[in-house]
Amino acid sequence: MINDYPQALTIAGTDSGGGAGIPADVKTMQMRGVYSAMVVVAVTAQNTLGVQDTFPMPEKLIDEQFASIASDLKIRACKTGMLADSIRVKAVVRNLKKYNLGPLIIDPVMVAKGGAKLLSDDAIAIVRDKLLPLATLITPNIPEACELTGINIKDKTDIKRAAHELQKRGAKNILLKGGHAENSQKANDYILFEDGNDMWLTAPRINTKNTHGTGDTISACITAEIAKGRSMEQAIMIGKTYVEQTIKEGIHVGHGHGPLNHWVKVKGDEIDDI
Repeated sequence: MINDYPQALTIAGTDSGGGAGIPADVKTMQMRGVYSAMVVVAVTAQNTLGVQDTFPMPEKLIDEQFASIASDLKIRACKTGMLADSIRVKAVVRNLKKYNLGPLIIDPVMVAKGGAKLLSDDAIAIVRDKLLPLATLITPNIPEACELTGINIKDKTDIKRAAHELQKRGAKNILLKGGHAENSQKANDYILFEDGNDMWLTAPRINTKNTHGTGDTISACITAEIAKGRSMEQAIMIGKTYVEQTIKEGIHVGHGHGPLNHWVKVKGDEIDDI
């Protein structure tokens, strides 16, 4: 049967070092048994030490990439990552409204692991007001949630407030990642579902600097699982387990914040029967 295989789309920037962005998304989706397509929004000169340069794609080329994919593939879920600037964000929003590409997972990438800014100030407002309302799921970390809500997040109460504010702004489901919380031996992630139910996921911190691409990886894994027909809760749980394993069974590449080990399989995972 034509187009019967699970297919997902990543809409993001490249990482020449291979650890984050589109390379991380493609590797993750491949490992999760899903065919991955891509819309390249920007190209970066990047490695484990940081981002040296960026070059945004012309709007016309972004439009043409979307058109090419929509005319041939059957995308069952899609995700966004680095979107560069307000012009590119507007182009992505326009195309997401034009084509049916399945549920949308937004990873609101704003700052690289090395500290380089990956989203301009004027683009943040467009993400908040135009892109966020299209989201089936948004996966911000604490600094990103602060930027999008204006809430100064200091504790669990603030995390819940920020998640509910993001839902008020249109996102159906929220995974607010607590890995950036200070003075904590555990990472506490908060999940707020569309129906109002919520839950906390707690995991011990792993002592490593090789965490480049964690946000890309968990959002790509969730996107892949949604493309396979998983429920939102199942997809998030698998995503959390997968990214934890990629860190625990780490590899050593580069001289800075190294990449994850995308080759790992979740314990007992048979890809199609987890």
